[in-house]
Amino acid sequence: MKFTLIATLVVLALAQGSFAQDMADLERLGQYFEEMKTKMTMELTEMIRTQDLAQQAQTFMEDKKTQLEPLAAQIQEQLKSVSTTVEEQIKPLAASVQAQIAPMVEDFQKQMEAILVRLTEQTKAIGN
Repeated sequence: MKFTLIATLVVLALAQGSFAQDMADLERLGQYFEEMKTKMTMELTEMIRTQDLAQQAQTFMEDKKTQLEPLAAQIQEQLKSVSTTVEEQIKPLAASVQAQIAPMVEDFQKQMEAILVRLTEQTKAIGN
């Protein structure tokens, strides 16, 4: 009977140690799951914040585009009026320059024609 009692105590002691080991494993497993939960919560929060930031940036860009479109149209109108004014000022200047250059070009053309006629006459004289 003593042997049975001792064997029972040994089995209970081993079982108690085994349960203690299982409890430590369960605690580590619980801690692991808790860490995973915390990490997933942080990552999900960061993803939501990032998406929210992207949405805010998109909204900001659309708002600024809406605000700048009238300004761009206004600048375009001003550029058209400036180009019209510059064109009106340059046309008379261009006509004046053309009027001054035209006689010079005609004179140059007459001189070139005269040189060409002389060369042709000299070439004919040499050829005879």
